[in-house]
Amino acid sequence: MAKNNRVKVSSDVELKDRLVAINRTTKVTKGGRTFTFAAIVVVGDGNGVIGYGLGKANEVTTAIAKGVEVAKKNLIKVPVYKGTIPHEQAAKFGGPRIIMQPATPGTGVKAGGAMRAVLESVGITDVICKSKGSSNPHNLVKATFKALSELRSPMTIAHYRGISLEKVFNG
Repeated sequence: MAKNNRVKVSSDVELKDRLVAINRTTKVTKGGRTFTFAAIVVVGDGNGVIGYGLGKANEVTTAIAKGVEVAKKNLIKVPVYKGTIPHEQAAKFGGPRIIMQPATPGTGVKAGGAMRAVLESVGITDVICKSKGSSNPHNLVKATFKALSELRSPMTIAHYRGISLEKVFNG
């Protein structure tokens, strides 16, 4: 039941960018070593809209700028319910497997580095996360995005089931 929840964002929305990781690669040539940088960047408005991008360049600042431009093209809308996620969600991308669980207010964001950047940028304040397997930041960001894109809002679930919103939570 995968649905496309890509979103168009108008220019008046304030997106904040956050650097997740920088990777330096070296190419040895006849003239010496050539360094290139790859930066993975997350942008979000703190209110349910988020995107990520990978930028590669010969300089760090250019790589970050390219990553931000790519991230602004890959925005998705995530249902945030009372500062947390509406239901438990798991995802796998490459090596890492992640599990996200809703948490009560005041818990905070219990997540590792790359996952924390994504969840804080989307505006989630209370969540418990666990990642197993690889800790590669690129794949962790992609797994987190996959999990967030599969979330369904309580209003959507109530509409599908034909029941009130209170019955979704109270059974």
